[in-house]
Formats: sequence, C-alpha cells, structure tokens
Amino acid sequence: MSDAMTARHLGSGDVAVLGTPVVVQLIERAAVAALEGKVPDGQTTVGVAVRVRHRAPTPVGAAVRAQATVEEVRGGRIQFSCEVSDPSGPVAEAMHARVVVDRQRFEADAANRGGTS
Repeated sequence: MSDAMTARHLGSGDVAVLGTPVVVQLIERAAVAALEGKVPDGQTTVGVAVRVRHRAPTPVGAAVRAQATVEEVRGGRIQFSCEVSDPSGPVAEAMHARVVVDRQRFEADAANRGGTS
C-alpha cells in the first residue's frame, strides 16, 4: 500500500491509511479478474453497485489483496461477495454487482452523451 492509495492523498479523509475509494477499486478489479475468459467476445461487464464496509485501517507499506467470489448470476447481472485484507486480517467486505453489456453499444452510448474519444 503506497502513499498514493491513502485517504489523505485521495482527499477522502485526512489520515495516511488505505482510502475507501481504493478499496472500491480493488473490489472491482477482483471481480473483473474473476470473470476473465468467461465473458463472450464482443461483451464486457460494467459495475452497477457496490456496498462496502471498510472495517480496519491499513498503513502505508502493508500488502493489500482483494478477492471476489461469484454468488449469483441472474440474467446478465452477476453478484459478488468480496473481501479486502492485509497481513493483519480482513480490512473490508463488500457486495458488488456487474452487468453484462455489448461493448460496442455501451461505448457508443457513452460517446453520445457528449464526451470526447
């Protein structure tokens, strides 16, 4: 865990511990990794919900890891249970949902919202 990952650096707090925005990022990365090779060509998944409980502080220099487990697949919606931990034990747990979308259509929809490519 680096200084760039701290609440102080991110502006989500004023202490030098793992920031909750990074916890969410780790959870999403773990979910994407859990689906690697399982999503059909031309499709991808996008995050639609995260419910996180950040329970313990992680200091700069500690190793942090996240794990995501598929709990339910219903239609194109995938529900995960997730845990983030450091060497001292659990740091956060979360429920995360992703939906399967057509990659091209999703990117076109985004472009049509007025952004630049």
